[in-house]
Amino acid sequence: MQELIPTAEKIAAVLKQRKESIVIAESSTGGLISSALLAIPGASEYFLGGLVIYTLKARRNLVDLPDSAFAGMRASTEPYVQLISRAVREKFAASWCIAESGATGPAGNRYGDAPGHSAIAIAGATERSLTIETGSADRAANMRKFSAAALDLLRQCLG
Repeated sequence: MQELIPTAEKIAAVLKQRKESIVIAESSTGGLISSALLAIPGASEYFLGGLVIYTLKARRNLVDLPDSAFAGMRASTEPYVQLISRAVREKFAASWCIAESGATGPAGNRYGDAPGHSAIAIAGATERSLTIETGSADRAANMRKFSAAALDLLRQCLG
């Protein structure tokens, strides 16, 4: 996680200065994005909460959207994580939300994505999304790379 701290520090400084807040809805990163942001002293000034939405049951219980909102949509895609990011941001009345869903490895996910695949979305004053493919089946390394990409995307959106 140590390599995530410099970006998390930059994000924390901006959020504190602007008096903005963030919530995280992550899946294959397993809480690592939240952990990086919470490692910064003063996190209670900007961090509202984090959800690890690892299963359909978790999504149904943690995100205020009916299954019908996901009709025709597949998990671990940019439209899916953008929908999650908007819903969770609204649920927490946060300034920003990062949502992530992917396949860390060593195998792919049940949706057909190869290991090393992650879709990431930011909801806030600026909305952006991206898909990354590491080409690696190294679970821990992918979790770190996905988390780094999510934090970097947020940093870019913050300006």
